[in-house]
Amino acid sequence: MNEHPVVDVESKGLSAGQLGLLASVVLGISTIAPAYALTASLGPTVTEVGVHLPAIFIVGFIPMLLVALGYRELNAAEPDSGTSFTWASKAFGPYVGWMGGWGLIAATIIVLSNLAGVAVDFFYLFLAQVTSNDSVADLTGNKLVNIVTCLVFMALSAWLCYRGMQETKRVQYTMLGFQLLVMAWFIVAAFVKVGAGDGADDISFSLDWFDPFGIPSFSAFTAGLSLSIFMYWGWDVCLTVNEETSGSAKIPGRAALVTVFFIIVLYLLTAVATLLFAGTGDTGNGLQNPDTTDNVFAALAGPVMGPFAILLSLAVLSSSASSLQATFISPARTLLAMGHYQALPKRFASITPRFSTPGFATLVAGGASAGFYAVMRVVSDNVLTDTIAALGLMICFYYGITAFACVWYFREELFTSTRNVFFKFLAPLLGGVGMAVVFVQTSVDAWDPEFGSGSSLFGIGMVFLIGVGIIVLGIVIMLVVALRKPEFFKGDILRRDTPSLIVED
Repeated sequence: MNEHPVVDVESKGLSAGQLGLLASVVLGISTIAPAYALTASLGPTVTEVGVHLPAIFIVGFIPMLLVALGYRELNAAEPDSGTSFTWASKAFGPYVGWMGGWGLIAATIIVLSNLAGVAVDFFYLFLAQVTSNDSVADLTGNKLVNIVTCLVFMALSAWLCYRGMQETKRVQYTMLGFQLLVMAWFIVAAFVKVGAGDGADDISFSLDWFDPFGIPSFSAFTAGLSLSIFMYWGWDVCLTVNEETSGSAKIPGRAALVTVFFIIVLYLLTAVATLLFAGTGDTGNGLQNPDTTDNVFAALAGPVMGPFAILLSLAVLSSSASSLQATFISPARTLLAMGHYQALPKRFASITPRFSTPGFATLVAGGASAGFYAVMRVVSDNVLTDTIAALGLMICFYYGITAFACVWYFREELFTSTRNVFFKFLAPLLGGVGMAVVFVQTSVDAWDPEFGSGSSLFGIGMVFLIGVGIIVLGIVIMLVVALRKPEFFKGDILRRDTPSLIVED
């Protein structure tokens, strides 16, 4: 491990200088997990917006870029592994900061369960293809088998994260490289099929696909945007590892921007190729066919890649598995920061002596994700659809808080230069407003039991219950913690002038 000089002010015990720009970008892309995100979201998004899939990807990219710019500015001023929790606490005080941290933790717990679910689906699909026994793929529908397999995947991922960043890097470089290679193969193969006349008969390329004003309703627009936002989520892991990155004030912000720009290009290419090949119909390969919607690549791998379809199954399995492991990084380090600043019991601030990782926080994140998945698999008729939609709510919640925190934190210098007006005021303000609008509209729509998979309890949509219910649960837990450990909530421990740990180049 390379040694880097640090200003040892608020060291939490993490090993400095383990990541550079490339490693940070790899972590960001791995956490987003493009193959997993696309196979899980293409169908539901097309159901909402039809052929305007590229348009909604572009619209979803804009608030993400604006928020990422705000994150970059906050990180340059206050690099801290607590990110949203730390920054919102310094800007708005301990209560808003605690809920910002809760939003990030809840979002990652939700997505960890979803990642594991997709990994299970593709694991058994892969086994079925290898053994030429289609019945093996049906094992994923057995709830007991599904849950047990899912828990095994989660345990392995938590174990790798527990063992430290060097172990994580080795896994991520290999699995991400394979994932991107196969996705490029799928895109090229789909275009070749279309060029040979094997694409969808009822569709042809049009620039109107990129026009968001063609989307039929505002509800459809926000529902599609919420799903699109989910598909970009994960780049902020580049900031969460800032205390372990060389040049902690600059490199993490650059890595986040490189990550989101790379992803938008990949998504647009995949969207156009998939629309041209499959179309938006509800039969055959159509993206609104119920047999295709929930798992697009599983349905299209054979028609597009022929005998090499098994590679796409492996790519999605690799994508979900690598993201499952990388995603553990964010909640573990946020919990570490919350423990460090006494917003949670001190146990969360403990570091494993051998691996210099937040071991206890990692295990808690793994246990919470496993429990959430097991409950949701039993309660919901379609756990993947419901958790994806609920995740969009949670992302908008804590990204919005962080974006507004950027504006308020820098309020005394917003208009001192043209650069500050754009990067510290307009970009994060517009990004935060966009997140707030999507959050409110999606919450209203999600009350309807027909939203998402159609699952409900007491006549209330499951997506609403998951998303808003988790926020309410966070408020309850926060109040309990405030009663038992009031020091942090008095505002004396984490203040605006609390110094940060800065790792030099």
